[in-house]
Amino acid sequence: MVYEEVRNHKGVDAAHIYGGFMAHLTAWCEHHQIPYQGVPVGTIKKHATGKGNAGKAEMIAAAKVRGFDPVDDNHADALALLDWAMSQGGVACV
Repeated sequence: MVYEEVRNHKGVDAAHIYGGFMAHLTAWCEHHQIPYQGVPVGTIKKHATGKGNAGKAEMIAAAKVRGFDPVDDNHADALALLDWAMSQGGVACV
């Protein structure tokens, strides 16, 4: 399991919510003995575009270059994360 590791939050509430999501994700993975890894946002962006600080439009454009038609920047980010994981040899699609 790979997930976007967010290290910068726009406020205390956002940080608390992210922490809650992380607690559930890691507990579930541990319970089911599924390996998991957070990938920093900059790593995902650099993999997709060559720039660690790429903007939303650049991420969407990079997804389109790879043959995808993302509905928004979140979809483009998820596709970039999947592509990164596959390039690391750590993803088996089931």
